[in-house]
Amino acid sequence: MAAPTEFKPIVVGFLCNWCCYGGADLAGVSRFQYPPQLRVIRLMCSGRVDLEFIFRAFARKADGVFIGGCHLNDCHYNPEGNYDALGNTLMAKRILEKIGVNPERLRLEWVSAGEGTRFAEVQTELSVKIKSLGPLGSSEGKAIPALQAGLEAATNLVPYIKLVERERLRVPQRTEDGYHKFFGSPEFNHLFEALILDKLAMSRIMGMLRANPVASGEIAASLNLDPEEAARHLHALAQKGMVRMSGSQVQLAVAAPEVERAAVNEVELAQ
Repeated sequence: MAAPTEFKPIVVGFLCNWCCYGGADLAGVSRFQYPPQLRVIRLMCSGRVDLEFIFRAFARKADGVFIGGCHLNDCHYNPEGNYDALGNTLMAKRILEKIGVNPERLRLEWVSAGEGTRFAEVQTELSVKIKSLGPLGSSEGKAIPALQAGLEAATNLVPYIKLVERERLRVPQRTEDGYHKFFGSPEFNHLFEALILDKLAMSRIMGMLRANPVASGEIAASLNLDPEEAARHLHALAQKGMVRMSGSQVQLAVAAPEVERAAVNEVELAQ
């Protein structure tokens, strides 16, 4: 009988060119040992790591995502570039949790070009964490297709989320502590639920209906929604002309994906 194959996680790493990538290079030339799970994508700034990059990496079955940038207040291009990376990471963790992906699979760290030892230590810690979680879907208790459907719905919402962040989710204090306090505040929770989670639920419903009509009760159960909440979203989509309801069956009322996305991403930023 063949011995079980050891799980070797795949982690997609987005590294800032000027700091974290330099730290990775220093770790390499210094021959510091760390697990070889990282698949590196070099970017000029960690602030360039879009929410879509994170969601697509997981949708393509990455077991983890790592973002490495310059230390805060030491960005080489924009003094606030790495704060954008911090905000995107905190937002992504909340969305990943909602669609069923363990947010601990996403990690952000600040590593300078002279911190080769620190880079190796971070990668070792990350490897241990991802191995403890297992392959994507195992710790979540969800099948990959179900996670991919949620990630696709989140990806479709990225332009809308960016607009909401710009117009309504401005962090009042540009410090690391200020970001964590804001993203954990009752104010953020209220806006996140009202402006993002509702749209995310509708995007997931639309994705579920692409293949075939579905019973309204099945929608609530499959997406882990309260039946009243699911009914509210279906009513809103029906009013927009996006779905039709016949008895207990729900089906798409439009065929073009472009029209679907435009309706789901409609900006409603009422005060």
